[in-house]
Amino acid sequence: MADLFKALEGLLHFTKIRHSIIASNIANVDTPSYKAKDFTFQTNLNQEMIALKITSEKHISNTNPIITTELKDETTQPWLDNNNVELDMEVAKMTENAILYHSAINILSTKIRMFKGALRR
Repeated sequence: MADLFKALEGLLHFTKIRHSIIASNIANVDTPSYKAKDFTFQTNLNQEMIALKITSEKHISNTNPIITTELKDETTQPWLDNNNVELDMEVAKMTENAILYHSAINILSTKIRMFKGALRR
């Protein structure tokens, strides 16, 4: 059960980082030569899965969820000012990220309610 809480903590941390990256893209929509950045869950998940492989009991396991700060530049076609931020795409990403955040919060609150209910019995 503790693993679920750590996974949800990592997911909430991931959505917080991605939200700030997307907000930065939106803030720089009119900045010449600005390149949009993104931080994808799949990239981070693959890095975590590699990091979590333990082949011996003597290996030290990481107990804190790590979110790397590796960003990828978006490869969309730039505008005339060499800025490649598309406002509609960034708003869609922010909406998707908010849905992921709220889903994690709902799961977390449900699990906490389940624990409180079990303690009351």
